[in-house]
Amino acid sequence: MIARYTRPEMGHIWSDENKFRTWLGVELAATETLAEAGIVPQAAAKAIREKGGFDLARINQIEAEVKHDVIAFTTAVAEKVGPESRWLHYGLTSNDVVDTAQALLVKQASGIIREDLKKLREVLKRRAWEFKDTPAIGRTHGIHAEPITFGLKLANWYSEMQRNIERFEMAAEQMRVGKLSGAVGNAAHLEPEYEEKICQHLGLNVAAVSSQVIQRDRHAFYVATLAVIASTLDKIATEIRHLQRTEVREAEEYFSEKQKGSSAMPHKRNPVTCEQISGLARVVRANAQAALENVALWHERDISHSSVERIILPDSTILLDYLLSKTTALIDTLLVYPKRMLRNLESTGGLVFSGQLLLDLVEAGMLREDAYRLVQSNAMKAWKEDLNFRELILSDPEITSKVKRETLEHAFDLQRPLRNVDKIFQRVFGGEAGVRG
Repeated sequence: MIARYTRPEMGHIWSDENKFRTWLGVELAATETLAEAGIVPQAAAKAIREKGGFDLARINQIEAEVKHDVIAFTTAVAEKVGPESRWLHYGLTSNDVVDTAQALLVKQASGIIREDLKKLREVLKRRAWEFKDTPAIGRTHGIHAEPITFGLKLANWYSEMQRNIERFEMAAEQMRVGKLSGAVGNAAHLEPEYEEKICQHLGLNVAAVSSQVIQRDRHAFYVATLAVIASTLDKIATEIRHLQRTEVREAEEYFSEKQKGSSAMPHKRNPVTCEQISGLARVVRANAQAALENVALWHERDISHSSVERIILPDSTILLDYLLSKTTALIDTLLVYPKRMLRNLESTGGLVFSGQLLLDLVEAGMLREDAYRLVQSNAMKAWKEDLNFRELILSDPEITSKVKRETLEHAFDLQRPLRNVDKIFQRVFGGEAGVRG
């Protein structure tokens, strides 16, 4: 039975030591299952279990000669086991061990990523409730649109991470399969029931059908899911980078007391963490393309996918673990400036209420086209001449002659566009109590 690991660091999972230890676990599970069935002598299974081990240097030495990593591994183990090693790897092909062990390695990595995702989700939830009622300007195309709250922005990220968790659980479960069906997947040397028992020993499902390898659509889906998650983190980081721009200054990543932003300009407070997240997310997305290319293999297998996966699986899981940790810390310590948000919201003199004003004019009896013309003409004047839109509206006789002043003033009430924030939070978080900072 494979050794039960405590939660290791992500880098250790993909170390040669852990890889070969996991290979050995698959070999032991296979040998013991076959011994229980009377196919492998009990004495041989006992010897392999008690004496089976390996030396990394010896494996590397043998591989340098035979140019085959699995043969190098089994040879190194056999040297420690002795004569009973003739039953090691009985009825198996290399990828029975490699692919099944890889599923176990991905399972270990997925355990860490799963915890990372939950931590980020909880931080997003806490800060969303903290800023639920903090007014900010919503932007479309980078231009002021209508008021939102900063909590809504965070709630949107929370909801996306919830979907990412659901996608990840599906992808991780599809990767949790082993195969010991032989060189072309026809179970020529081991009966399917033994394959099922070996996988059960290892905590894996069995692939219903395979070639010499587990089909790579699973791997492509998994790595693509990691890329989608990385893209969400990139999205969050990109937004914070925009909010940290000098002209905006509504939020910024934490800047420690002794931190320095530039060797030449002492005033700089750069969003370096956000930029790192955005940059590394590109690597994870690029790896998804490589995983997709691995789906199409020749006939019952070729080896073109193997070298690729030695890079993209460790890199993608290690990077995502790192990116999730960085993003969690980023949100947890994010500096938020509500006064600046309100100042930016009010900076256009009420332009952001044009949509509500349009509806109020229609309700007051104006034709929509007439109302749109009047609102837009005043808006364009405010833009061009840097005037106060609200004052222009209240002094426009074509409007004031048809609509009561109190109706016009009500159009500029900030609470109107924010009145449904509580309902949206209820939809996002359900009955969960808010955590306010």
